[in-house]
Amino acid sequence: MPSTPPLGDELLGLVARLNRWATRQARLEAPPAQVRLLAQIHELGPVRIGDLALADHTSQPTMTTQVRRLEEHGWARRSVDPEDARASLITITALGSEILAGARRSRAEALRPVIDALTPADQDRLRDAVDVLRAVVDAATSPPATSKTAESPPSAPSPFPRPHE
Repeated sequence: MPSTPPLGDELLGLVARLNRWATRQARLEAPPAQVRLLAQIHELGPVRIGDLALADHTSQPTMTTQVRRLEEHGWARRSVDPEDARASLITITALGSEILAGARRSRAEALRPVIDALTPADQDRLRDAVDVLRAVVDAATSPPATSKTAESPPSAPSPFPRPHE
């Protein structure tokens, strides 16, 4: 009897596959890689290039080039890091936020007919699943508690990097 893959493997594989499919179907105003980078900047907030490169699993020179492209379009901006004048922080601009929101809307619109074709019961199950997924993401991305009790098991480090503080 074949073994079932771990739940995390299945979940991440399905989410990635759905994301790729929705991106292929969407009408994007920016290349998918730039939309993904805008989403990273939006999620991380003001972030240093090095931290952004780490979050995107790329080199700092590659990230510098990618951010420069966003800046050329007016989708991101650099500002001096108030904690270290030698470093800069990257933020998403209002125009970049519009591009990101448009990409998200377009991807959701691509998925709408598939969701609409589900039975009402399956749509309810999907809403419940989204609530569970939101809780999983919130748990994974929440900062660890500052004080731990003896009963608390140690928490795994978050796979989502925190912005430089």
